[in-house]
Amino acid sequence: MMKFSAPDCQNCPTRKFSLLGTCKGHELEDVSATKSCFTFKKGQVIFHEGTRPSGLHCISTGKVKVAKMGSDGKEQIVRLAKPGDVVGYRALLADTNYSASAVALDDAVVCFIPKTQFLELIATNNDFSNGLMKLFSRALGEAEERVVQMAYKPVRERLAEALLLLQKTYHLQDGEDKFTISISREDLASIVGTAKETTIRLLSEFKDEQIITTKGSSITILDPDKLFKICHLYD
Repeated sequence: MMKFSAPDCQNCPTRKFSLLGTCKGHELEDVSATKSCFTFKKGQVIFHEGTRPSGLHCISTGKVKVAKMGSDGKEQIVRLAKPGDVVGYRALLADTNYSASAVALDDAVVCFIPKTQFLELIATNNDFSNGLMKLFSRALGEAEERVVQMAYKPVRERLAEALLLLQKTYHLQDGEDKFTISISREDLASIVGTAKETTIRLLSEFKDEQIITTKGSSITILDPDKLFKICHLYD
């Protein structure tokens, strides 16, 4: 992690997709003046599960995973975050320890807004408060959907859904017709909720069916429609 001069919030290209897009001009000036900005290398931890939050993290560039460690020592990825997303807000608002860790999936730049300023925005900006409520509602809905998937869907269907989730989350920033992402098989298995070996075997099946192609850690989706059909077989 390395600290450097923070970029200007008003000129941030992801601001319109972010919770901070609800802030007014003078509020953005205040945020820019008080926030810190850090670079994280791939695999570096942004915040640790079980520690106390002291501010809000907003992703400027890069990909981030939010993951919990199970009692069996296995990691479970519970959320994927992209530029413009904020992470750690639930623990910050609830005044509790982080229930999961945030880790850079690739090189990332993350801005840090102090807790006092975060709470001030909630108290003075109704649009910010409403946006935060929408984030909570969306997160709850996604968590409920994930419980259903883990309980009822076979692993093959969950893997197809995970690949489509990666495409939905990160495709716009790549800007190419075919979606390609570099992701470790361990991380992909953590999203699916299965063993690495099972993930590798099923990816090989998808490759044989010409649904995807792989090169090293990179996966390219060739036929998203087939993935969609696979993940909705049991709907």
